[in-house]
Amino acid sequence: MPSTDALPGAGGAGQVARAGSAPVHRAARLPELDGPAAWDAILAPRVPMPPLEGRHAADFAIIGGGFAGLSAARRLLQLAPRVRVALLDAGQIGQGSAGRNSGFMIDLPHELTSEDYAGASSDSDRRLIAMNRHAIAFGAEAVGEYGIAPGYFRGDGKINGAASEAAHKRNVAYAAHLAALGETCEILDAAEMRRVTGSPHYRSGLFTPGTVMLQPAGYVRGMALGLSSRVAIHENSPVRELVRLDHGWSVRTARGQVDAGAVIMANNGQLESFGFARGRLMHIFLFACMTAELPPEALARLGGADRWGITPSDPMGTTMRRISAEQGGNRIVTRTVAKMLPGMRTTRGQMDRARAVMREKFDTRFPQLAGMPMQYAWAGHLCLSRNNVAVTGRIDRNLYAACVCNGLGTTRSTLTGIAAAETALGHQTEVTRFFAAEPPPAKLPPAALAKLGANLFLRWKEWRAHNE
Repeated sequence: MPSTDALPGAGGAGQVARAGSAPVHRAARLPELDGPAAWDAILAPRVPMPPLEGRHAADFAIIGGGFAGLSAARRLLQLAPRVRVALLDAGQIGQGSAGRNSGFMIDLPHELTSEDYAGASSDSDRRLIAMNRHAIAFGAEAVGEYGIAPGYFRGDGKINGAASEAAHKRNVAYAAHLAALGETCEILDAAEMRRVTGSPHYRSGLFTPGTVMLQPAGYVRGMALGLSSRVAIHENSPVRELVRLDHGWSVRTARGQVDAGAVIMANNGQLESFGFARGRLMHIFLFACMTAELPPEALARLGGADRWGITPSDPMGTTMRRISAEQGGNRIVTRTVAKMLPGMRTTRGQMDRARAVMREKFDTRFPQLAGMPMQYAWAGHLCLSRNNVAVTGRIDRNLYAACVCNGLGTTRSTLTGIAAAETALGHQTEVTRFFAAEPPPAKLPPAALAKLGANLFLRWKEWRAHNE
């Protein structure tokens, strides 16, 4: 992992100041996400961990309590059990982006800019599969170690759903690619898709067995609870600035500070608001909704299995998922509509449009449940780079990043957290070598042009994939 050069793009007006001779990285904005995090809301309420108050010292401070930050904390303690670790989250763990995804921990290539999820080459896909399975194994070990409910981490596999003949052909092509890689998969016909999902919408499906279906908020809440006996975890503690010390950094919130020998920034796209990778990160918001608990008569009309997960065969299509009681009730989740928002905030109009689109998607797939109330609707933040690389490793002296998941928040963020912890301790593994081989994130066009172009492209891709 590189250890001599800071990440290209650090700095920027309004982001980096100086106090005497010490650089100060101030957050230009604090995280803001629209709507409730439904995965957290359907779990039993809990008392949040205390906010940071006063002055503290640690060997490592971690900014962010999602998949990356919690994985970094666990890996630090595996390698150096006596280190003092403090973890700060801007809100409550499970209510940020980690509790706003679809809960798919995918082992196979899932390249969102591809036509069928395949990567650049068979060799790169094999490396990626090995990395993804490393993340899944790390998560499975954490479930056992911390007593996380097994229902929050289910190895059920997933289905690529196809509603059209063109989408079916993409599934067939992807199946051939997986067969060439020696991977197991199964093509499902329309009758089998209806038997699994209860929906008459799908022309076919491609089942792959290695995906873990998470209750994502339950998983990260369980990770935090398991770590809390050895890590000082502070919720509702948004970091406002980083000040370089002679030996480390001071991490400061409105009511306290942690002086740490090293800092791991595990805050995904929020990294840019501190002045790093400016003009190189794409902030994409995806919208989702979740039904109220399905009553017995609705379940009878629906039919199908009591849990399944469908990603669209076209990456710009609609993700659907049914969960059962062990993950928070018999409910269906719909996730679709992408919007690039460099300001990292959604509007009411954008949410209203997304609600209408998701209503139509749900009713088309499940006419027997048309009009079923949606109890929750929300927006989730994804951070991508133009060349599909993470920002992981050293970005300044004693400062490390575990950021930019490229839309694969559960697996990729787990890996970036592991890599950042290993790099900070000088521990080289296949994970650190994987990220070390990636180039820096590519520069984007000027912000206004990038936003316009990206959103036009996303709208076109959504239109093309409207049935998927």
